[in-house]
Amino acid sequence: MKAKWRFIDSNNRSPYYNMALDEALLEWHSKGEIPPTIRFYGWNPPTLSIGYFQKAEKEINFDKVKELGLGFVRRPTGGRGVLHDEELTYSVIVSEEYPNMPKTVTEAYRVISEGLLEGFRSLGLEAYFAIPRSEEEKNSLKNPRSSVCFDAPSWYELVVEGRKIAGSAQTRQKGVILQHGSILLEIDEDKLFSVFNYPNDRVKERMQRAFRSKAVAINAIAGRKISIEEAKKAFYKGFASALDIDLEPYTLSEEEEAYVEELARTKYGSDEWNFKR
Repeated sequence: MKAKWRFIDSNNRSPYYNMALDEALLEWHSKGEIPPTIRFYGWNPPTLSIGYFQKAEKEINFDKVKELGLGFVRRPTGGRGVLHDEELTYSVIVSEEYPNMPKTVTEAYRVISEGLLEGFRSLGLEAYFAIPRSEEEKNSLKNPRSSVCFDAPSWYELVVEGRKIAGSAQTRQKGVILQHGSILLEIDEDKLFSVFNYPNDRVKERMQRAFRSKAVAINAIAGRKISIEEAKKAFYKGFASALDIDLEPYTLSEEEEAYVEELARTKYGSDEWNFKR
């Protein structure tokens, strides 16, 4: 018998709702109220999210964020800035005690990300895991130079033709792993680089050039246009197959929705949370 996990497709929601639902799922799973869950979602409006430890005021050009009509939210996970626009975002919520779930962050990350690997492969992309080899690569992971998430592949990030194609982050709370990440279908580099602060234009240009050589979106290499729907099908199958599970579609109850909306408003929508560092 395969284990049964829940599957939730939230479609496009506000940045605050998206982070609140991920947190609520972690909370409910920690109490044993729900089984492990995989969730797909999008963003309305397109949103800049930053990692838990980033300094918002210092790193982000908020005039530009406003001018472009972007949402802004701090994630409960680490990592760097991500512009969520034409992408499929996923989250996986599973107990640290789940059978065969490795104890270390990097190994658990690899196990969960196998679902992404299978998804990319079923879309016809030759994806593989990046493993930092040299000491220099390992050190650069400890001291990222850039505020931009897709700037460098870290342990077990997914790579196609040498460039990073999905960026993920993980947090563990209450004995539960929450891993979420972005699968980019398209990427607007100019827009992405316009929302961060740089010491000067030269540094910005250099970083943008470096980024181009290190990150890529699915549709730039697939040789055809892959829709969100096609991507959802591929990654749904990818997770089910890699984790050897049955996914059961689930819709939140009114009570659950109300809880998430409240958390979105009081926590993730608050300046205290988003600008606290």
